[in-house]
Amino acid sequence: MTAKTSPEQPLPIRSVLQMVAQWISRLGTVWAEGQITELSSRGGTVFLTLRDPVANVSARVTCPRNVYEATVPRPVDGARVVMLIKPDFWVNRGSFAFTALEIRPVGIGELLARLERLRQIIVAEGLANAERKRRLPFLPGTIGLICGRDSAAERDVLENARRRWPAVRFKVETVAVQGPYAVGEVTEALRKLDLDSEIDVIIIARGGGSLEDLLPFSDESLVRAVAACRTPVVSAIGHEQDNPLIDLVADLRASTPTDAAKKVVPDVGEQLTLVRQLRDRGRRVVVGRLDREASWLAALRSRPSLSDPVREIERRVEQVEALRDRARRCLTSSLDRAGDSLEHLRARLVALSPAATLERGYAIVQHPTGDVVRQAAGLGPGDELSVRFSDGRVEVTVAKPST
Repeated sequence: MTAKTSPEQPLPIRSVLQMVAQWISRLGTVWAEGQITELSSRGGTVFLTLRDPVANVSARVTCPRNVYEATVPRPVDGARVVMLIKPDFWVNRGSFAFTALEIRPVGIGELLARLERLRQIIVAEGLANAERKRRLPFLPGTIGLICGRDSAAERDVLENARRRWPAVRFKVETVAVQGPYAVGEVTEALRKLDLDSEIDVIIIARGGGSLEDLLPFSDESLVRAVAACRTPVVSAIGHEQDNPLIDLVADLRASTPTDAAKKVVPDVGEQLTLVRQLRDRGRRVVVGRLDREASWLAALRSRPSLSDPVREIERRVEQVEALRDRARRCLTSSLDRAGDSLEHLRARLVALSPAATLERGYAIVQHPTGDVVRQAAGLGPGDELSVRFSDGRVEVTVAKPST
């Protein structure tokens, strides 16, 4: 490739291609992993394409038949393998391809180990946390369905969903659900449905299959695409025993496509039965409440204060009159007793009064100061005294005290 050339001294194309072949042959061998597609054979050579399952990258590989047949089990379309390859440049055709020197199938144990490592990464990043998962709408207006072309999964979802709720609407995206193009097509369909504002929930459905068939649904790029969706995603891959990694990040896992239809779409018959039961229950509650209130009102109305309010007033009038009569009797009796006591007291006062004594011929002698003269010995000549009789009073002067 270092030859000097010019328009006047060009190299033949064969020489250029030979130099390219010499340069490529110095690259040596390398172990590479990929997925086999477009497998075919012609004569003693097997032709295939080694595709990267994550990126949309592939390379042509030629394999001697003896190398291909020495691989146990023999690789088939969709199989994951590890190859020892070296780059080759075909001078006659001016084409580039790899030549396989050894093929080793990727075993189930190794696949499971890789899936387990990816599962641990997903869990560690929190993509499988329950708090990230969103609740599905009760009755989605439009459901996005990603499934295989003319697949049983599509029929199961559509028929069961429409049997449960005939008015449900679907937007179906048919894609490859296994093989080298599955991851890219499913991811693109998921992105398309997620951008559609009319889609309320997305179902990714596929029937059962082997571990290798379901590998696209454990692809890291698809798993992260599902986790990044704004629309709730339901995973319905395989059967109950199948657990692709997409189940971890989906908002809801369904054991089968039929189960997905049952979980996403409510049963109109069950809902009508539920509405009828709730309506009957509500009616019983309301009727029971009305009956209790009517009974309470009837009991309240039956009370004397409400059934005959005038009677209560009359009873109160009778009580007032009875109390008034009782008060009158008590007052009269008290006055009578007080009058009798007064008469007795007056009689006693009359009996004990000095006036009565004076009427019997006695008199009361008093000093001018009003003191009663009780003894004659205390009087002297010239003392003035007052003598009170029953009919009046006279003033006297002591002429000579008595001895």
